[in-house]
Amino acid sequence: MIYGGHAVIAALQNPARKILKLSATENAAHRFSDVLKSFGDRLKIVKAEELDRMVGAEAVHQGLVLHARPLPEPGLEQILAIEKNRLLLVILDQITDPHNVGAILRSCAAFGVDAIILPARNSVEFSSVLAKAASGAMEHVPLVRVTNLARALKTLKQANVSVVGFDSELSDDFENLSDLNRIALVFGAEGKGMRRLTRENCDHLVRLNISGPIKSLNVSNACAVALYAACRNKA
Repeated sequence: MIYGGHAVIAALQNPARKILKLSATENAAHRFSDVLKSFGDRLKIVKAEELDRMVGAEAVHQGLVLHARPLPEPGLEQILAIEKNRLLLVILDQITDPHNVGAILRSCAAFGVDAIILPARNSVEFSSVLAKAASGAMEHVPLVRVTNLARALKTLKQANVSVVGFDSELSDDFENLSDLNRIALVFGAEGKGMRRLTRENCDHLVRLNISGPIKSLNVSNACAVALYAACRNKA
């Protein structure tokens, strides 16, 4: 189930999505008529109260609720087979908060990240809350779940991808790295950081160059800053 204006419209415009059921209020159907008119009889007009019962009273559905099949999940090998001069990946080590991951997805979509890699266990659930927090970005950035993150990092390195882990307590500055056309940026859970095996399988361990009195950022903010720095260095 996907709800919220941006999330639902992005899913409807994604040809990889298998649409099952689409419900909208009259106001939402009018507001998004350019996209919704092509769904004809598959669009059911309902009252807002019915959508409230579907998603829960606390959820902000903006008059749209979509039931759809999950997107196909590529394997790591498919991502590494992408033929381009620049490969940009983000790796999330046991980050479970859907709002943080949703914000990370938006940043990844904005900066053209090729995929997000995360462990299959002890990671964020692919849920309605995540889709709403991502505000449509789930349709643009593949999510790759791996059973063993340390092994996946080794596979990346064998494919000439530089694996860069972030830790605000370190002294090496990310912006000092250069010639990283194939790069994976690794972020650990807030508080705990990266796990030991994750750290040990990084090529570089760095921090963001932050000059103010607060030296650490929320993980989604840190990811956005790191992606900006990575893309600026390639500009």
